[in-house]
Amino acid sequence: MSETTHDGGVAVSPRPSPDEGLTAAELSAKYGLTVSGARPGLAEYVRQLWGRRHFILAFSQAKLTAQYSQAKLGQLWQVATPLLNAAVYFFIFGVILKASRGMSRDVYIPFLVTGVFVFTFTQSSIMAGVRAISGNLGLVRALHFPRASLPISFALQQLQQLLFSMLVLFIIVVGFGSYPGLSWLLIFPVLLLQFLFNTGLALIVARMGAKTPDLAQLMPFILRTWMYTSGVMFSITTILEGRSELFIRVLQVNPAAIYMDLMRFALIDGYGSSNLPPHVWAIATFWAVVLFAGGFVYFWQAEERYGRG
Repeated sequence: MSETTHDGGVAVSPRPSPDEGLTAAELSAKYGLTVSGARPGLAEYVRQLWGRRHFILAFSQAKLTAQYSQAKLGQLWQVATPLLNAAVYFFIFGVILKASRGMSRDVYIPFLVTGVFVFTFTQSSIMAGVRAISGNLGLVRALHFPRASLPISFALQQLQQLLFSMLVLFIIVVGFGSYPGLSWLLIFPVLLLQFLFNTGLALIVARMGAKTPDLAQLMPFILRTWMYTSGVMFSITTILEGRSELFIRVLQVNPAAIYMDLMRFALIDGYGSSNLPPHVWAIATFWAVVLFAGGFVYFWQAEERYGRG
């Protein structure tokens, strides 16, 4: 398209752009543009997480190695810390308060150590999860990856730490007369269910902690209260004998108590099925599936907000 100028020359008029008049949304749709950091669909998010599985495993292993790198005893603290806690609880609850009543020492000590190790697994997963985003903002802001990788890797780190600790737990259990049998095979489904439960909780508190970093300061008090109501140091049915049956059942189906009691049932010969609530495996599966699925979706819904503001 051209026209003659006043000096006899020819001026060429620019052609109108084919995108002229289109809105930003229409331009984005036309050229397949997406918002940077936008939340993908749930199925796509799962696919991206699976693609980062090697990163999740490597990150959890690196964190586990670095956890006690400044201590002279190094990785021995992975085992020493829960053992020292168990020793303190034994002195206070087993010796002073006589919380072991109804159980012989050969049963109570493995009972107590198992409870401490198993509850510490959940406790540590939650404490690591609550700081998963707020404590790694540099990584979150610098790189693009599914943010759920962080709380999942922290829960995996705690599982690896528990597996190291369980070698000592096995020695203690055998030392007090409970030898390996077919019931020990139950350890694997118990650990799987508890890992799913812990991961779901880590995802939930990770989103909450990203918005409210002060939650990390409050969480130890919540976890301590949970520990004292979960039967870590005492048998719920024995201590609460004579109380309302409904009250006892409510405490027994508490997920922390469920996973501890299943592990005790698997490992300790003197800890029979009478100490377990009815439908215990169904309840353990329910807690694991509901918390993991619910926690995953809850975390995913805020994916685009992590590391901003």
